[in-house]
Amino acid sequence: MSIIMTGSSGLLGTALTKALRADGARVVRLVRRAPQGADESFWNPAEGLVDPAALEGAEAVVHLAGAGIGDRRWDGPRKRELLSSRVEGTRTLATALAGLSAKPPVLLSASAIGYYGDTGDRAVDESGPSGEGFLAGLVRAWEAETEHAARAGIRTALLRTGLVLSRDGGMLPRISPIFKLGLGAPLGSGRQYWSWISMDDWVHAVRHILKNQEIEGPVNLTAPEPVTNAEFTAALGRALRRPTMPLPVPGFALRAALGEFAQEGVLIGQRVTPRRLLDTGYSFRHIHLNEALAAVL
Repeated sequence: MSIIMTGSSGLLGTALTKALRADGARVVRLVRRAPQGADESFWNPAEGLVDPAALEGAEAVVHLAGAGIGDRRWDGPRKRELLSSRVEGTRTLATALAGLSAKPPVLLSASAIGYYGDTGDRAVDESGPSGEGFLAGLVRAWEAETEHAARAGIRTALLRTGLVLSRDGGMLPRISPIFKLGLGAPLGSGRQYWSWISMDDWVHAVRHILKNQEIEGPVNLTAPEPVTNAEFTAALGRALRRPTMPLPVPGFALRAALGEFAQEGVLIGQRVTPRRLLDTGYSFRHIHLNEALAAVL
């Protein structure tokens, strides 16, 4: 199987590339520098450049490229970068795929559960409406660009990913040192829901979506049992065998430290359920947070 991938050097792309190659697939990575081998091809999403010859005849395309959401404060230039890196890249790739004579059967395009905004304690699945705020608007614009491929007859799935648990990157390595010092604490009220998924399940779910021709449109990549932030804090403390602080970190302190990202990425509740995965027979390896953290840490 020949698979084209963007964002292959990121946390998710690295894990997925390794798994797909272990399956025997040929993964061709689209890179924004000079290619260093036959398994790489140059593209420049900001300028709309991609080599159609590298895409022609591929059996699948996985598009994961985009600037990191929580890597820096959201000032004006950063927000423009977050938006442009997703919209321009997706438009470039989806438009190129639509114009091929030998189109790939499937495009899997990264997305995020930020689409739903703040759901509070209300559970939502893929039929839920979009929320409000910068992140929800970003996801709407991001997903809309995949329509170029979908209208051309390419099965298109939108990977609405939650909080991915991995020892190799993402949130856990950033906050674990704080917990190891015994300073871990709930954030804000602690009652907001966090929808998580283990890296192992994320990779296996993507492979499930690649193979299952019934799946198109939005797919929530989250475990079936989201937890509150307070529950997450307690579980991480137990996994690291360290006590946690009884008093929460107040919301105003988080807003001062993290800016707008605190409000849209940390303090809101997103109680998301993976209905599409469950309905198509995907069996989660990690359903309970305690088990997932033990496997990761």
